[in-house]
Amino acid sequence: LEWLDLSGNAISQLGPLAGLKALAVLNLSRNRISSLEPLGSCESLQSLNLAGNQVSSLQQLRCLAGLRRLESLRLRDALGQLSNPVCSTAAYRAALPELLPGLRDVDGERVSGRGSELFQLCRDLDSSLGHGPGPAPPRAAQPWVQAGFWEPPPLRRSSIVEEAYRQFGKALRECRELGRRADDTIAQAERALSGRTDAGSYVF
Repeated sequence: LEWLDLSGNAISQLGPLAGLKALAVLNLSRNRISSLEPLGSCESLQSLNLAGNQVSSLQQLRCLAGLRRLESLRLRDALGQLSNPVCSTAAYRAALPELLPGLRDVDGERVSGRGSELFQLCRDLDSSLGHGPGPAPPRAAQPWVQAGFWEPPPLRRSSIVEEAYRQFGKALRECRELGRRADDTIAQAERALSGRTDAGSYVF
């Protein structure tokens, strides 16, 4: 077993996972976990999601220090509004790379390796704009286009367009008049032909 998702359960004990030596990806988000000791035996673990549990101190994470392949650790998920008590301390992110030197990704952000400079730049930019390290306060949803964007523009009639409309209207009236005359002529012809009895006397 290499991939295991146990998210969204009432799990508080991880003892049965200790024997999973090949486990590489483990999702334990949204549970009731506070003790991580059994995970210290999962020597192949590379990615661990603990967001939404009861990890209250960095001391509880020391049992993971022997996991040499562990590169990704998530204790907080801002999008899913999941966290752990330890995340209330602003310094926890800075302390994790020292506690777990192999980490490259913390809470979905690169802390070392390719891409880490970009995440640091974004954090610095947020701080300079006054947002701080936490998520920005929620704002009311705004339309992504200006009001009236989808409305058809009002017609702008130039003198040329006006003349075209006039000529079209005139032609339409003439067509209707021709149609009326043609109907009258056909009706007269039908009445005239209906009075003849000799089919051979029809002249066209």
